[in-house]
Amino acid sequence: MKADPKSGVISFASPWSVNDTATRIEAELGARKIKLFARIDQAAEAAAFGLVLRPTVLLLFGDPRKGTPLMDAYPTLALDLPLKALIWESDPGKTSVGLTSPEFLQKRHGLPTAPFAEVIQLFGNLLGE
Repeated sequence: MKADPKSGVISFASPWSVNDTATRIEAELGARKIKLFARIDQAAEAAAFGLVLRPTVLLLFGDPRKGTPLMDAYPTLALDLPLKALIWESDPGKTSVGLTSPEFLQKRHGLPTAPFAEVIQLFGNLLGE
């Protein structure tokens, strides 16, 4: 796991392809009753316009039972919710997964604590980091 405090992005290396990584993350989210709001294949969307993009998938997910009270108390948090996981081919044959860090969300929205830290742990466990 690598954290970039400036951008607020935490990134993980995945041992699987972009598609396999996205599918495994989706399955784990489902097993934990975390709602998947959308899976956007950004490379496919680019291809629909004749453009080329390395394999890139964006997952939007969250648990309304946890996010809703926070958005009610801190309305600007809705700019960053649902949570997002970006899965992309960082180099040929190498897959990366990026998430916004809980500390970045805390600072950006003036929250008393860093939210959703368990999500970072979940991704770390799933990806073997």
